[in-house]
Amino acid sequence: MIKAVLTNETLKYVAEIEKNRFRVSNVKISRNVATKLRKNSKKKSSYASNKIEGNPLTEKQVDEVIDRDDRKHFLKPEQEVRNYFLALNYLEEKAKKKENLSKKLILDVQKHVVKGASKEKIDLRGPMPPGILFAVYDSQTGTPDYIPPESSEIPGLLNELIEYVNTTDDHPLIVAALVHYQLATIHPFEDGNGRTARLISGYILDINGYGFNGVGSLEEYFAYDVDEYYESLQMGLPTLYYSGRNEPPHPEIWINYFLRMVQLYSNKVCELSESSSYEEAEGSVSYLKEKEKELLSFLIKRYRREFTPIEVSKEIGVTNKTVVNRLSVLAKNGFVEPIIVNERVRSYKLSDFTKNHEKELKKALQ
Repeated sequence: MIKAVLTNETLKYVAEIEKNRFRVSNVKISRNVATKLRKNSKKKSSYASNKIEGNPLTEKQVDEVIDRDDRKHFLKPEQEVRNYFLALNYLEEKAKKKENLSKKLILDVQKHVVKGASKEKIDLRGPMPPGILFAVYDSQTGTPDYIPPESSEIPGLLNELIEYVNTTDDHPLIVAALVHYQLATIHPFEDGNGRTARLISGYILDINGYGFNGVGSLEEYFAYDVDEYYESLQMGLPTLYYSGRNEPPHPEIWINYFLRMVQLYSNKVCELSESSSYEEAEGSVSYLKEKEKELLSFLIKRYRREFTPIEVSKEIGVTNKTVVNRLSVLAKNGFVEPIIVNERVRSYKLSDFTKNHEKELKKALQ
């Protein structure tokens, strides 16, 4: 099995990803915005991961297919992208429970990926008929690009991988990289190996806190340069699994490539999250009149506690009634919350939305 090798480059990538993880954790976006971002990200992942496998659909076509009525008939390329999207949904539910990696989980993901295919393409591949070699062939020349291990070795290799994932002290980013390589290299299925490897490695990231709330698509970065992706996986090794791919002498080639892609992906997630948070804040204040904006800005700067309309009115030099009217508008739009005692508004406080978006609101109110 591939072993973890840590170089200075590896540690640099891990440190940068950790910074982005912390950066994203400090960005607060509403549930509705987060749900929309996650769905768009899953669409992008479904497009990119299948593009790596040669799926001809455009990103726009993928969006349309995923949103289409599931009772309609789908062509094979359409079914493939829908399958991937549904597999992401399946893993999203598993991640909520932080379910450990298991053989069943891997097999279930592959079943989602190849749904609609013939029965022999579902589950672990079996022995080939005499005289026939199972290999990954070059589509143009017909020569083998890769000859994976014998089918009889697959159960043992998967068990070894699962035990490693569930017992190792390696950093989760390294574990995800090794899982991706190992599943693609074991090649346990007749179909869906690459897609399953990408899904499972993404799942490892997710359950260990590196899924970035489901925002962004790591698969997009693998798909930007498919040749580099495959060259990094192959590491310049011979075609036969037993000639070095089982224990690659320089695993850092793949590990550092994988981490570089995660770093690029996490950079994008930071941008998406921060811009979405700002756009949400900017959109929310667009409903306010100028004086209401001025009051909100004043409250954000001055009050981290409860406040009454009368004390605010004294500070800004307007009547109590004027402050009450403006606070009513701010409350209606979710910026402040009234504190009610004996069915009467006694005081107000800043809402959680305002507290969570303080930086973005200040910028939008300038």
